[in-house]
Amino acid sequence: RMAEAVVWRCGPHVVPLRRRTLVMGIVNVTPDSFSDGGSYSSVDDAVKHATQMVAEGADLLDVGGESTRPGSEVVPPDEEMHRVVPVIRRLADDLPDFPVSVDTRKSDVAAAALDAGATIVNDISAGGDPAMFGVVAETGAGLILMHMKGEPKTMQDDPTYYDVVAEVRGFLGDRIQAALAAGIDLERLCVDPGIGFGKTLEHNLLILRDIRAFHHLRVPVLVGPSRKRFIGTIIGAEVDDRIEGTAGVVAWCAAEGVDIVRVHDVKEMTRVVRMVDAIARARG
Repeated sequence: RMAEAVVWRCGPHVVPLRRRTLVMGIVNVTPDSFSDGGSYSSVDDAVKHATQMVAEGADLLDVGGESTRPGSEVVPPDEEMHRVVPVIRRLADDLPDFPVSVDTRKSDVAAAALDAGATIVNDISAGGDPAMFGVVAETGAGLILMHMKGEPKTMQDDPTYYDVVAEVRGFLGDRIQAALAAGIDLERLCVDPGIGFGKTLEHNLLILRDIRAFHHLRVPVLVGPSRKRFIGTIIGAEVDDRIEGTAGVVAWCAAEGVDIVRVHDVKEMTRVVRMVDAIARARG
């Protein structure tokens, strides 16, 4: 099962894949993020939270300064930089060998974050900013290309697809080609089908059910299901009470060979992944 050893190159980091599912910890430095907004708004708090995630088993960190939950407003680039750059700079100093991602769709924010020590750009718009690919190509950063239908403000208004898995995979394949054409190496790319970004409950479930289809793109696959609304709908739980539902999705992803899961609850999800990986990769 997926025996080939694959790596994801992110700046100087070589992230090993396919041996187990990696856990990316979410560090939100936004006053209004849907899930832990306001809890870690100061630099010290954010760095402390991130360091704790590393101690709990995170393999990567993802620092974001713009909430992209449904209905959210765009944050001006200078405000977003003001939020994320000090946190990234501290993390790069404190954890020099650790891959830190900046969650942004703005090329100038990405450039400032990479300059401060980030080595990955997690772009929910998959290069929607025309200058983004150039910034990534120039720095040799890793790049996560995500599928989103529309904009965060309106994406959940009435998303429709003829065949959601085929369309999302087709879009990501096109964005990989565009990134390659812009001079970014295939080994630096990763894809994310964008659970909850312009998708109904059924769309999210179909993507997860057929998540193996995304391995055909020949780059690592990342899934970010953590605490999302579709989980709340299925298990009947508010946003701060979705840990078991998130664990169910994370376990499924690990069993299906997803390379990276992006989560808030690092300690618990690291344990879930470790257990499922042990079963999925058992040799007898």
